[in-house]
Amino acid sequence: MGFEEEYQVFMDAHLGARTGERLRRLQEGHNEAEMLFLKQVWWPSFSHFRYLHPEYEVDDFKDGKRYLDFAYIRPAIRICLEVDGYGPHLRNISRWQFSDNLERQNQLVIDGWTVIRFSYDQVNEKPRRCQQVVQQVIGRWLGDEWDQTSLSFHEKEVLRLAIRKGEAISPIEIEKYLQLTDKTVKKVLSQLVDKKMLIPASGNMRVRSYRLGDQVKHPI
Repeated sequence: MGFEEEYQVFMDAHLGARTGERLRRLQEGHNEAEMLFLKQVWWPSFSHFRYLHPEYEVDDFKDGKRYLDFAYIRPAIRICLEVDGYGPHLRNISRWQFSDNLERQNQLVIDGWTVIRFSYDQVNEKPRRCQQVVQQVIGRWLGDEWDQTSLSFHEKEVLRLAIRKGEAISPIEIEKYLQLTDKTVKKVLSQLVDKKMLIPASGNMRVRSYRLGDQVKHPI
């Protein structure tokens, strides 16, 4: 299915699982900015919505409740993703409200959350850069999953490099990063292509760069 169909399934599942204030918040709080983030940033990066929770409820440091635009949650991973608009409500907040917002973010970090924030303009006008940031921050934890696979040390490091960069990587970059010979790099890249974890991105007879394949993107 494409984005529209998967998005509807994603939202219906969360709407059907909620009641009371959590349901109301999702109905009223999930708006244009959040949908745009999913369409232009999340979906092109991962092609699924697994482990992602919209309008996620957390305990507030003032003994109340607050809602995150999105929470990405897996064992040992908690990432808060926020899309901030720029309008009268933001321009006109008081200095105390501004301080309160910072304190709330600090408390999330203290509680073990990684907090990533984008402006609406960034999501709308620079979605590729936002995709790179999301891929990079989530890619930091992929090593734990790869440790359970048959990937070699060098294969894992090449994949981590590709995720951190967020775009195509060249054999020369890998040689410098891992301090390997040209022959060894070619062997590692060939193995990753065979496993469909990397895909040639440029070049015909001689591949000049590689990008992540679906075997890496989809399990995230």
